[in-house]
Amino acid sequence: MKVAPSLLAADFSRLEEEIRKVEAAGADLLHLDVMDGSFVPTLTFGPMVVEAIKKMTKLPVNAHLMILHPEKFVNDFINTGADIITFHIESADDANFLIKRIKGQDRKVGIALNPDTGFYRVTHHLYQIDVLLLMSVFPGFGGQGFMPEVLPKVREASEWITKHKFKCEIEVDGGVNQDSAKELLEAGCDVVVAGTAIFKKENYQEAITALRCSKV
Repeated sequence: MKVAPSLLAADFSRLEEEIRKVEAAGADLLHLDVMDGSFVPTLTFGPMVVEAIKKMTKLPVNAHLMILHPEKFVNDFINTGADIITFHIESADDANFLIKRIKGQDRKVGIALNPDTGFYRVTHHLYQIDVLLLMSVFPGFGGQGFMPEVLPKVREASEWITKHKFKCEIEVDGGVNQDSAKELLEAGCDVVVAGTAIFKKENYQEAITALRCSKV
């Protein structure tokens, strides 16, 4: 299972050093939480910071847009060089436009679902996208506990994707630790996003290895 450190939990006073450490520790990609203070109650950073981070790393970068009306800003994030741009189905005015715009610029596209959003909202888009991001906390704050009630949605998505032979990966974000990562792997998750479970540990390599898991 792939591991995507969420830089929101990193020490921003030495951000490049933190990025180098998770690269060396075996991270597969970086997860950047873009929050606008409207769609979610927290305000984080915008395109300029995403662009700067992209220049600091060779890892793929996923810009997770937790913002209202992402159609208005998608070009700005495409121009950052982010490899994956993920938007929320709950905030998108025109999901088809966003998918075509992002893929038309040779970027991968993801769609995110909040914990209380039904899987049915995205079934007709799965053949078009690269990542299905299932939130296992309500977005807006780091350090929340994993919501196990999201596990059935992960299983449902995995079964649907397998049945229809789609290629999109299932990613889960929110409160993931070593125990929940094992449950997610068994449910069919391909990528886990983790912030405090990595950046609050002394040894990043041990933390990432523990999260990666493997079926016995």
